[in-house]
Amino acid sequence: MHQPASELQTATRLTHAGRKGKEHHGPVNPPVVRASTMLFPDCAALQDANGTRRSYARHATETTLALEQALCAAEGAAACMLTSSGLSAITTTLLALLKPGDHLLMVDTAYDPTRQFCDGLLKQIGVNTTYYDPLIGAGIAALMQPETKVIFVESPGSLTFEVQDVPAIAAVAHAAGAVVVADSTWATPIGWDSFALGIDVSIHAATKYIVGHSDALMGAILTNEALHLRIRNTYKQLGMSVGGDDAALALRGLRTMAARLAVHRDSAQVVAKWLQAQPEVAEVLYPPLAGAAGHTLWKRDFRAEYACGLMGAVFHSGVTEAQVAALIDRTALFGIGYSWGGYESLILPTRPAGYRTINAEKWNAPMIRLHVGLEAVEDLITDLDAGFSALRASACTARAA
Repeated sequence: MHQPASELQTATRLTHAGRKGKEHHGPVNPPVVRASTMLFPDCAALQDANGTRRSYARHATETTLALEQALCAAEGAAACMLTSSGLSAITTTLLALLKPGDHLLMVDTAYDPTRQFCDGLLKQIGVNTTYYDPLIGAGIAALMQPETKVIFVESPGSLTFEVQDVPAIAAVAHAAGAVVVADSTWATPIGWDSFALGIDVSIHAATKYIVGHSDALMGAILTNEALHLRIRNTYKQLGMSVGGDDAALALRGLRTMAARLAVHRDSAQVVAKWLQAQPEVAEVLYPPLAGAAGHTLWKRDFRAEYACGLMGAVFHSGVTEAQVAALIDRTALFGIGYSWGGYESLILPTRPAGYRTINAEKWNAPMIRLHVGLEAVEDLITDLDAGFSALRASACTARAA
């Protein structure tokens, strides 16, 4: 690229970053390198490569390096490390930054497996975790301890979609010498300017929008320069790596992510507004929706053009779990399955109260989580309408009984 990458528009960076066509003799895409062993022409070359990322395929191949470079260009990171899943990216980062006796401030709305790791292995090795209200903002200063080394944010929050005041939290953290780690999966690498907001380490379940086609598991750790080597040392000791085929699938997905997000964004707005109009729905949890909880902060900190398609809906207290199940079972285009971020629409019943320490009682009503995919939105609305008809029929049957 003749223009500096920083001057290119987002979609252009996604299309071109990590590509070296001339070096690879013409192919548009970097080659898929399937390898474990690297051979060297002589002992001198072996010695030169010893300890570098070129010495063994677990450390890097042309394919994984291309993906790392592309992700760094997308988010403005100094370095990237690829792992086998989003969860392994989280656990690797926390193990790298915390030691026995340290204190972790973890947002109460974190992805549940993150919470299990804090209450499990981190607790076993002597790391203390305090869960905090996602809406605390600068008030997090009251929870800081001399041993606090990491503040973990996830914005919007898992299942309940609270938007955090990340700059205010980061200011408190940095003043105390602590590090801010973010689960940025919902935002994607292009949905917010993570490092400018004060985040030091941005983590992604690349399984979601980066891969984008529901056919590979992967995590990505994107860091600033100061923390790169510290995290990479732990990453290497844990034996983290990804194969060339999965890296190629993630590269393929990354190229079209901006275009896909535009469809997810537009369709999600239509679905969110339709859900708002249903009498059984008490609240739609989708920060990009005007008037929704967190919309003001979301509008300040996120890039509206790259909003994703994941949202939640809370039902009125009179709606039963059986009626929600009838809705979900009736839909045909919304698959029933975990994960999100692929091209397909998904729906799940949720009950966040079981995963919360703070304000758990707020989330006792039946809820659903929806991922709005790339199908024609008119068809998705028709499918949901059939689901709500089944919900209402189930309610009538229950009353008659």
